Amino acid sequence: MKAIMLMFDTLNRRMLPPYGCDWVHAPNFQRLAEKTVIFDHAYVGSMPCMPARRELHTGRHNFLHRSWGPMEPFDDSMPELLKNNGVYSHMVTDHQHYWEDGGGTYHPRYSSYELIRGQEGDPWKGEVADPEMPDMIGMQHDLVRQDWVNRKYIREEKDFPQAQTMEKGLEFIRQNSGQDRWFLQIETFDPHEPFFAPQKYRDLYPHEYNGKHFDWPPYGPVRETKEEIDHVRYEYAALLSMCDHYLGKVLDTMDELDLWKDTMLIVNTDHGYLLGEHDWWAKSIMPFYHEIAHMPLFIWDPRSQKRGERRNSLVQMIDMAPTLLKYFGLDVPPDMQGQDLKDTIDQDRPIREAALYGIHGGHVNVTDGRYVYMRAPVSKDNTPLYNYTLMPTHMRSRFSVEELKEISLQEPFSFTKGVQTLKIKASGSRHWHSFGTLLFDTEADPLQQQPIQDPELEQKMIGLLKERMEANEAPSEQYVRLGI
Repeated sequence: MKAIMLMFDTLNRRMLPPYGCDWVHAPNFQRLAEKTVIFDHAYVGSMPCMPARRELHTGRHNFLHRSWGPMEPFDDSMPELLKNNGVYSHMVTDHQHYWEDGGGTYHPRYSSYELIRGQEGDPWKGEVADPEMPDMIGMQHDLVRQDWVNRKYIREEKDFPQAQTMEKGLEFIRQNSGQDRWFLQIETFDPHEPFFAPQKYRDLYPHEYNGKHFDWPPYGPVRETKEEIDHVRYEYAALLSMCDHYLGKVLDTMDELDLWKDTMLIVNTDHGYLLGEHDWWAKSIMPFYHEIAHMPLFIWDPRSQKRGERRNSLVQMIDMAPTLLKYFGLDVPPDMQGQDLKDTIDQDRPIREAALYGIHGGHVNVTDGRYVYMRAPVSKDNTPLYNYTLMPTHMRSRFSVEELKEISLQEPFSFTKGVQTLKIKASGSRHWHSFGTLLFDTEADPLQQQPIQDPELEQKMIGLLKERMEANEAPSEQYVRLGI
């Protein structure tokens, strides 16, 4: 038995033909849907990138205990468990967060790995002189400067990090197709911003645009014109069409080598993205509307032979680790809270009543598949809030000396395997309170335009929220922060 996970970053469910989009050129995603089971209620867990990947490894939520950071010494790691039990695990990725402070302990968990440079502001090529940059809409900072340095070295399609990542993944498949018991994770940062794609994919979306360069939306409220909004949506669509092209190469290779008979295929993402909906760009600084939280997910399981069928059960990233471990005949560690999806793939067996999701210090959200409840902090200062970690790093930095001056030791959580952690005061963003608590009926209001007021329903959703938080062993101060 073999398994391939093709993981995209920032893949917007509503931009895919299998989920109803009628204008994005993505024929291979439609082809994928014909070959797999399509999940209609897949949700994020911990946001954003590396917190989601910690869930992929550990099968449990990250966001109630810690912000963005590395794997912890006490964490179970799915690819490492495979590696230690006779299943070769390999990752090919251009996701540059793996080689920053907050992601450095993830890729060594695999048997082997290949890292492709150059995405976003990856500090790849060194040039002291500032690069030539166009007059542009959006962010102006060191990440953008570095991105324009990197773009100078990406001249043809074969130079693009995604193209290299996919080709290296296909190289592994061809080299090892005759071998048994391996797991391959092909992971590309695309279609994450900036939406930089070869011209041939942009030509799929002809439109008149005479404004400033715009392929990297700011993380903030929309202030741009309709022309600018439409343009950047086409730029995202072009990059998505590039993703579709390389997805097609993976499907072609599985056809050619007849891998469908003994190879699981999972095509997934970590989260979606706002392209002007709700008058916001991007993610992580606003409530997690469905454009962000409601994910696409496709799975082919050669044991069940189910193709082109849809599933309504609530599933999340935490289910990936148990599913893969059980697929290879391994035991699931007791600290993993996700569920094996085999029976859900076979017959849509429900595995949970509600799904919990959020970002450290933000709203804590719960859905039962129809209603979505977003519980905001009750105080303007968003306290109390702590990080529980033995790996005190942020995304691109270590914790500062000032942050570490007031630390204490926390008694072990059940999942820390008897190990105490540092308890470090966290500086949660203060803007979350201003959004307030939100409740949506996504059956009656799928675009989440009209929050509802229903005290009885809210009490039911608070009950689900508390139940899921308790199951995740949420720190006591989280209940105080949320006023529940």
